[in-house]
Amino acid sequence: MAASVRRTFGLLSSASVRLLRSHSERQFHLAAVRTMPAHDAEFNQAKDKLKTLSEDPGNEVKLKMYGLFKQATLGKCNAPKPGMWDMVGQAKWQSWNQLGDMSQDDAQKAYINIIESLVAEEKGSSTTEASGDGGKYTQIKVTREGKVFKILLNRPTKKNAINYEMYREWIDALKEASQDKSVTIAVVTGAGDYFCSGNDLANFANIKPSDIGKMALDAREILNEFVGTFIDFPKPLIGLINGPAVGISVTTLGLYDAVYASSRATFHTPFTVLGQSPEGCSSYMFPKLMGAAKASEVLLFNRKLTAPEAKERNLITSVIPESSFQQETDTMMQEFSKLPPKSMTTSKNLMREVERQKLHDVNAKECDLLVERWQSDECMNAIMAFFTRKSNL
Repeated sequence: MAASVRRTFGLLSSASVRLLRSHSERQFHLAAVRTMPAHDAEFNQAKDKLKTLSEDPGNEVKLKMYGLFKQATLGKCNAPKPGMWDMVGQAKWQSWNQLGDMSQDDAQKAYINIIESLVAEEKGSSTTEASGDGGKYTQIKVTREGKVFKILLNRPTKKNAINYEMYREWIDALKEASQDKSVTIAVVTGAGDYFCSGNDLANFANIKPSDIGKMALDAREILNEFVGTFIDFPKPLIGLINGPAVGISVTTLGLYDAVYASSRATFHTPFTVLGQSPEGCSSYMFPKLMGAAKASEVLLFNRKLTAPEAKERNLITSVIPESSFQQETDTMMQEFSKLPPKSMTTSKNLMREVERQKLHDVNAKECDLLVERWQSDECMNAIMAFFTRKSNL
């Protein structure tokens, strides 16, 4: 009898242990599920969608995605901060570290949202974005409208930021316009909402520390040639500023023969914010056009100008309402192109010849100074801070 009771209690005890163990395992599993990211499937799909993008989303977005990816997969940043000269490593570390205690679940959701928006943007732009010129140009679009040679900066999804290829194509297009006898005037404008957002800072972010010196010298050469092409352009050159303009797209405006801006255009030269210095002959032309004090406000203190302010400071010729900008400027350019071409060319060169060599000297000096600036700790830290701010937006 006692043995029977012991066997019965033993069976009950074993069953209880199994039941308790099963219950504990279920509770542990449920707790684990609650703490694990809840969007694994969508997260994995987003990673696959990223591979289908044909357009580089740019370093600002990629840095943000990097930080979110690390947070989603590993949690809070626990990696040591890279050395100062490892710009790429520092930018990645900052992008991850700044997420602090963000949960892995929230990081997954944010990562998914970025990928979805990029996919949607690319689908939308694929039907509206202009193409190049029969394969010859990929970053700009060149058209001839009667005797008007039109250069369209054509990276609208990147706000027409200038990468190396665009610099090269812009130079080639200006040379082509100067040699084409059927062309009377050349115009430059932008596709999309921006005229140009200046240099594509991806030019800096992808550079290894050991390559910074070579990058600075290579950038000097392309910049010197680019600005020199504006200085020597023999025909009337007109800027049609359809939207915000930044950096070198602003500083070179002093080398155009006329500049017409949409009422929504703005003009910004944030050189000191980025630890750099003026280019495009602006260190000479801006004080000449605006006066020393107002030029300093723009070039040293990063004052962003509205279109009316830019006109008041003689940086642009006139302001045209946004609603009629395209129509009015098209009509104006066609009228200008009917003027006697040799008379216009002769008159332009007469005015430019007085200070052509001066402009080339200024250009060379500005480029030499930028080589030093690009390699400075101040510039590196400023660009790093810029990427960090952008990835926070």
